[in-house]
Amino acid sequence: MHFKLLLSVIFLLTLNEGFCRTAQEWKSRVIYQLLTDRFAQDESHSTHSYSGCGGGNYCGGTFKGIINKLNYIQDLGVDAIWMSPIIENTPGGYHGYWAKNINNINPHFGTSQDLKDLVNACHQRDIWVMVDVVANHMGYPAGCQGPGCSPDKRDNFTGFSPFNSAEHYHKYCDITNWSDQNQVENCRLAGLPDLNQQNDYVLQTLLKWIKNLVTTYGFDGIRIDTIPEVPKDFWSQFGPASGVFQIGEVDNGDPKYVGPYEGPVSAVLNYPMYWSLRNAYQEKQSLNNIQSRLREEPSDFNDLTVLGGFLDNHDNNRFLNINKDWTSLKNALSYLLFARWIPIIYYGTEQAYAGGKDPDNRESLWPNYNIQHLMFEVRY
Repeated sequence: MHFKLLLSVIFLLTLNEGFCRTAQEWKSRVIYQLLTDRFAQDESHSTHSYSGCGGGNYCGGTFKGIINKLNYIQDLGVDAIWMSPIIENTPGGYHGYWAKNINNINPHFGTSQDLKDLVNACHQRDIWVMVDVVANHMGYPAGCQGPGCSPDKRDNFTGFSPFNSAEHYHKYCDITNWSDQNQVENCRLAGLPDLNQQNDYVLQTLLKWIKNLVTTYGFDGIRIDTIPEVPKDFWSQFGPASGVFQIGEVDNGDPKYVGPYEGPVSAVLNYPMYWSLRNAYQEKQSLNNIQSRLREEPSDFNDLTVLGGFLDNHDNNRFLNINKDWTSLKNALSYLLFARWIPIIYYGTEQAYAGGKDPDNRESLWPNYNIQHLMFEVRY
């Protein structure tokens, strides 16, 4: 009896040590990507109208809402989730990519304890949790969302924490030429204030922050946003500081550009193959596109088996928006699930969502939790 109790305690302690997951272990997982604000409301939010839900507005999804739908996630057959960023954002940041205070949890999603409860609930079901993080930029300064922002507002960082001084950022410029790497790394993406990771305070703060975030909540991995916008030597420090497996976003179709970022981070999303799959299955071009990519891949990446594979995500048109043929989607999903990578399913694909460009591809999932849906029954 005492021996069984001891084993139970050891098992529960292991569940809370999410930060020990290795790249090798992640290879066996199927990831379900979700936006917290759009996946599930809890009881306290479901009675609210949220008449402005959609577009750039909050819809009311919460950490508790995700907990309540873990049966749905598990029934789908996936065994890991990738959550959108969870920190406090500037107005309109329902998606999580416009940080205001990196040390606070977004109150729209719940409390710090709610997030801990979510991770623990996932671990009790052997569902691993990957959290999305941003180290390239902060959100929009007050009064600066959209064009025509005056310089005094554009460079007013007093509303941010902990990066509230001009010295924490690169001098103002916008990325206008994506072929100019210096501009990509030092200028603003869509007008968002660009952090200067060469500033020692910024560097050390980000390294301490990611370590604390992972250990506090027990995350099993991190997905890192906007990888090319920051020099590789920073990622070589940031990844190890997290202590967990990392998948980085390098939104580029050129494998010679994407591949070198595998190393500074554990793995990257396989955007080059995404475009090959899109050409073949969504746009009904030749399957030779996939064959050619498969032949070239071994020379482009260190380890193909840890790359993140996907058909849909929050930045690109959903599959069915371009090709409404469900059979084509099922064929593409078959490739996704059996290819030599870590497959990622974007929430809503299992309900045949067909949203277009951002923000139309970020629909609220409720009330569509139909486990009898033909796309859900594909199982993942």
